[in-house]
Amino acid sequence: MNNIQIFSDSSCDLPKCLIQKHNIELIPFYVSFNHETYYKEDIEISNEEFYHKLNAKKIFAKTSLPSVQDYINGFRPALREGKDIICLCLTHKFSGSYQSACNAKHILEEQFPDRTIVVIDSIQATGGQGLLLLQMAYMKEAGLSIEEIKTKLNNIKNTGRIMFTLDTLEYLMKGKRVGKVIALASNILDLKPLIQLKDAELIPYSNVRGRRKSLSKILNMVSEYFRETNEKYEDYDFCIVNATTKEDAVFLQNELEQLISRKITYPIFQIGVTIGTYTGPGAIGISFVKKYNKALV
Repeated sequence: MNNIQIFSDSSCDLPKCLIQKHNIELIPFYVSFNHETYYKEDIEISNEEFYHKLNAKKIFAKTSLPSVQDYINGFRPALREGKDIICLCLTHKFSGSYQSACNAKHILEEQFPDRTIVVIDSIQATGGQGLLLLQMAYMKEAGLSIEEIKTKLNNIKNTGRIMFTLDTLEYLMKGKRVGKVIALASNILDLKPLIQLKDAELIPYSNVRGRRKSLSKILNMVSEYFRETNEKYEDYDFCIVNATTKEDAVFLQNELEQLISRKITYPIFQIGVTIGTYTGPGAIGISFVKKYNKALV
C-alpha cells in the first residue's frame, strides 16, 4: 500500500469511528466564548459541552483557525516516518485554515525535500468535507498514488452539496457568514430557512413554517438536484449532518434511504464546534458527493 498519511482540519465532522478506521489525523480549530480563552475542538471541549454552553447561556462563540505551527507540528512526525502527506481543508471562503496548511507545506518541503505534501481546498464544510475525506481514504486504500488522489479529488469536489435547514439565521449573522442567505431573513415565528452549500457559497433556497416541513423540504431539494442534473443516486455517497436533534436526524436518514433505495451505512455526522458556531443548535441536513470511481477524469 502507498505510504500516505491523510490529514484534515477538524471542520470535516467525520465520526470518530471512521477517523480511526481509516487512520486519518485531524488538526483542530479553536473556539472561545469570551474571546480570551480558546479550546481545541474535540480535544479540550466536546460537542456536547459546546452546545450546552450555547443553549444554557445563550451566548455566541468565536472560532480561531489552526496556525501554521499547528500544521507543522501535525505534519512533521509523519514526514519523519517517511510518509507523504495529503491534507483536506475547510473552504478558504470560510476560513484561513487552507492557507495555514499551505504555509506549513512550503516550510516543511525545505526540510523534507524527498517527501510530497499536497494540500487541497475542499470547497466544502462539515459532512461535505467529511465525505470527500472518505473518498480520499478509499483511493489510498485502493492503492492510488498521491497525484492520482489529488487529481480525482479535485475532479469530484465540485459535485459535493449540503442541503440543510437552521432553526435561526442568528448564528450565521453574528459570525458574518450570512452572504446571500440574508434574503431568507425573517421575523415570522417558526419560519425555518433552507440553504444549500454549493461551490463554497451559501445559496438561499426558501423558508418554510415548522420543523417537520423543513425536513421534508430538504429531501425535495435533494431529489430536485438529481432530477435536474440527471445524475444517479447510486453514483453518490450520502450522509446526514446534525447538530443537536438526534430524533430528527434518524427520521431524515430513514426518509433519505427510501428516496435513494439503499441503506446509509455511515453514522450520523455531528456538526462540530467549528461549523456549529455559525449554524447554531438545531442545524440538520443531507450531504452528498460523487464517488471517486464513478466520476470521469
